[in-house]
Amino acid sequence: MQHIKGFDVFLRDTVNLSQPKLLLLATRVEAIYKALKADPDLGPLVLGKKPQGSWAQRTIINPVGDSEFDADFMLHLAEVIEWGDSPKTYIDKVYAAIHRHRDYGDMPHTRKCRCVQLSYANSMHVDIVPYLHLKDGREVIVNRDDNVWEETNPAGFTAWMQKKDGIAHGNLRKIIRLMKYLRNHRKSFTGTRSIILTTLLGERVSEIKAVSEPGSYNNVPTALLTIVEDLDAWLQDRPVKPSIPDPSESGVTFDHRWNQATYAYFRERIHTHARQIREAYDEPDYDRSVRLWRNLFGDSFPDLPRPSVSVHPTTPKFPTPLLITTTSRDGRAG
Repeated sequence: MQHIKGFDVFLRDTVNLSQPKLLLLATRVEAIYKALKADPDLGPLVLGKKPQGSWAQRTIINPVGDSEFDADFMLHLAEVIEWGDSPKTYIDKVYAAIHRHRDYGDMPHTRKCRCVQLSYANSMHVDIVPYLHLKDGREVIVNRDDNVWEETNPAGFTAWMQKKDGIAHGNLRKIIRLMKYLRNHRKSFTGTRSIILTTLLGERVSEIKAVSEPGSYNNVPTALLTIVEDLDAWLQDRPVKPSIPDPSESGVTFDHRWNQATYAYFRERIHTHARQIREAYDEPDYDRSVRLWRNLFGDSFPDLPRPSVSVHPTTPKFPTPLLITTTSRDGRAG
């Protein structure tokens, strides 16, 4: 059974990052941005900002337990010709601005490969990703470890996501959140990065299927079944780690984000999950279906009251003096 209402409640109450936390994130990012814009050294280079990653794509989920949640934003900086041979300078300059700030300098902050990370105690950490439009036309971020540019196309990725989510009737983002919940909270296919998971799930959403098999993406459990089974079929045809191009057509791939061992484990787990989802979806008994969904997602998947079903009186083909009506009893899923 589908348990559409159960999935709505599960997403709202357990999986999705709450609206107060999203508002807190937006407030803190705005404060960080204003601080960087006001910095006497870095400020003149700051041109703007935009959300990145799961925050931008609306696929961010609640963290596990008391863990921090994380979000990225791109800090648009002007190109400095003198730094052209040393892209990592941009990350160093952002770090220095944070380090000398009267408030942020006392908070945990560090340089990562592609960002400066600022941590709030027992709450969240924010990754500040330097982003540039180079004079040669490229849009780039910095790989500090290798001291090179990495091409990117954030507007293209957002457009791709919007198109795929539209085909899936707004359910793709929800499916990505559910699958991230399986990875983070249920410890399945650990090691697979969110950008790869998002890309693989999104690429399985098909305009052809939406037309040839109407209803394939009509609600959350049906879209989950469709997308995960299609992903499973795609993975089973590929025992060797395939190349995963950036769907924004930036020209880069995400191949460096995992290895054959990580891929093989992901492939195995998705095969198992496809079977579990099919069993729960096809199970006709209400109580057993709830148990199967809870076997997959854990006890936080809601055990809602069994919906009432009424059998309305109908006129018999050959009328009789007495018309009998029946109504089922309310009950609870066990």
